[in-house]
Amino acid sequence: MVEQMTCNNSLSIKDGTLKTYFMALRPNQWTKNLLVFAAPLFAFQININSFSSTLIAFCLFCIVSSSFYLLNDVKDLESDRQHPVKCNRAIAAGHISVPIAVTMASLFLLVTLSFSWFCSLSLGAVLTCYSLIQVAYNLKLKEMPLLDIACIASGFVLRAGAGFIVTNIYPSPWFLIFIAMLALFLAIEKRKAELHNLQLKGKVITREVLKVYSLPLLNRMESIVATGAVMSYAIWSSGWNCSSDFCEVPTPWMSITLPFVMYGIFRYQLLGDSAVKVHQLQEKPEKVKAVNHRTEVPDRVLLSDEHIQYTIIAWLITCTLTLWLNSQGVI
Repeated sequence: MVEQMTCNNSLSIKDGTLKTYFMALRPNQWTKNLLVFAAPLFAFQININSFSSTLIAFCLFCIVSSSFYLLNDVKDLESDRQHPVKCNRAIAAGHISVPIAVTMASLFLLVTLSFSWFCSLSLGAVLTCYSLIQVAYNLKLKEMPLLDIACIASGFVLRAGAGFIVTNIYPSPWFLIFIAMLALFLAIEKRKAELHNLQLKGKVITREVLKVYSLPLLNRMESIVATGAVMSYAIWSSGWNCSSDFCEVPTPWMSITLPFVMYGIFRYQLLGDSAVKVHQLQEKPEKVKAVNHRTEVPDRVLLSDEHIQYTIIAWLITCTLTLWLNSQGVI
């Protein structure tokens, strides 16, 4: 009854309004594209030129990713209408017709990819590679175990890579490994949340790929990549085995930011833990239910969980203070 009411509430939105079309682009998921700013941020080369270049890459990724969100919503139209949350999406709710959605997506892709190749051959190649992976994912790979997770993770890695390309920064191998491990962690958590939510509601699993996965298997995979993420960040932040040919941390004191990374990963695991109970989080049942749905979409955690937000703010403050103290010769 609650799920049906949730879908019916979306009908109050007027069809064809500018807001309806904008929300169909899923702007809340544009936070993923902030990874392009990781290049100048982690290379400690923040200036007007690097910011403007990465801002262009960020905007292009937002438009391209939104194009595939539209196409994916068209492809998964019927299954989304049966989902307690996805049924509120504009296309599934009937606010935007399929022909209009396909036209929007095609136009956005054509213009954005053409502009990216005009700006930079390397950036155009990255965006084209991202687009091809998205096409393969939506057509076939999303139903192939392990490859579906790799496709999701590759999107994060390509975003970070685009930031390095447009700023002409050579990344540390350990930093790239950290990005890859963290991306795999988020992809595994996404699948785990999807599987757990279906089992929790006692619903029949219709997606073929979810029939293959099990929570114990995903937990073991998650443990491996989480460990890899923590270890690679620890090595990168300490400046161990760095070469002058790659961007490296200016001081090994950056390793004091490691606890924030660890807490962020642990907090995300807590939110997605299938064994979490209402009394353990000391939250109301409806809020715990919302938490379970948030971990199915990583950006919802960033936008709604205060612990994650405070952790990111604390990490930024600590990084800034450490770099300032290093520039003053204190550390």
